[in-house]
Amino acid sequence: MDNDIILETHKLRKQFGALVAVADVSIRVRANTLHSIIGPNGAGKTTFFNLLSRNLHPTSGQVIFKGRDITNLPVHRTAHLGIGRSFQITNLFPNLTVLENIRLACQALGHDNFRFFNDHRRFRQYEERAWEVMEQVGLKNHALLPARALPHGDKRKLELGMLLGPDSEVLLLDEPTAGLAAEQVPELIGIIQQVQRSGRKTVMLVEHNMNVVMRVSDIITVMHQGQVLAEGTPAEITANEVVQSAYLGALYGDLTTMARN
Repeated sequence: MDNDIILETHKLRKQFGALVAVADVSIRVRANTLHSIIGPNGAGKTTFFNLLSRNLHPTSGQVIFKGRDITNLPVHRTAHLGIGRSFQITNLFPNLTVLENIRLACQALGHDNFRFFNDHRRFRQYEERAWEVMEQVGLKNHALLPARALPHGDKRKLELGMLLGPDSEVLLLDEPTAGLAAEQVPELIGIIQQVQRSGRKTVMLVEHNMNVVMRVSDIITVMHQGQVLAEGTPAEITANEVVQSAYLGALYGDLTTMARN
């Protein structure tokens, strides 16, 4: 096995009746990289993420994490192994504070995961970790605010913080910029890049914002109709004539300009 590969799939397939959402996809993700998955609506990107995180069970094929077959593990076991997953819709505890949301995320993968409502002072290590994470994602000043009171951009930061709390090695981020105003996108993406680079994390990103994808990705996998259409660096994807003619050129315009800017 290539020791640089942290996550891979072998002919991963998911069918819903006659519909093939993911069609025998094989990819390899290198550790400590930012690997983006792009494609039009219906390409199978979110279903593929659900298979990686074990929120869905594949029809056939394998998911391998750090050399271990995790295809048949339940979702809570993959989380304990170090795979964290965000969703297109924010997934928070709205009535709990920012601090409590992140502390519980830390605790959920610790030894006290079935003691959520005991006196939080018993779990000082989780609270200390939560303060570190809030500093990292820029929410320290909002620690005591209930999650429901945060603007949408800060809710996205909180969701990222809940993934970082347990120190997941692989972060699966599904449309992290969805719903953000254009001026909010650079800050969130900057935080994600800082997390990936300084924390030696592997980030897999599903994202429709091509300016973001082209600027931050180490590797891009293009999916189309449940299959891998192409894979490569941003420059290679930009120059790929099949990708341009079949997908990117038509939908996103001049990617050569995006890649240069």
